[in-house]
Amino acid sequence: MPLILIIDYDNEVRGMLRQTLERAGYDVLDAPMARKGMDLYRQDPADLVITDLIILEKEGIETIIELRREFPDVKIIAMSGGGIIEPETYLRMAKGLGAVRTLTKPIERKDLLEAVREFIE
Repeated sequence: MPLILIIDYDNEVRGMLRQTLERAGYDVLDAPMARKGMDLYRQDPADLVITDLIILEKEGIETIIELRREFPDVKIIAMSGGGIIEPETYLRMAKGLGAVRTLTKPIERKDLLEAVREFIE
């Protein structure tokens, strides 16, 4: 069963993503903070990482850089609803740093599953 790691500080978003992916048959790990997400990935490398770009402790951009440095083949989907600037700017940066796909929040369930299937199946 493919394993997906979700990193997002928002409990509701993380819960929705987890529920959607588990219902679709995936195993899911999740973390509210980047450091915990990195620890989980190091212990049990997931087939795919889905990370928000605005997260606690360190930004998602830093998390992408760290993941790609330690695990060059990691597949990452970055997501953002924006922050100080519009989400497209954050997502362009994430794509340039190695995210294989980007999603703008709020995320439609069908778009999430389509993106996941593109890189796992």
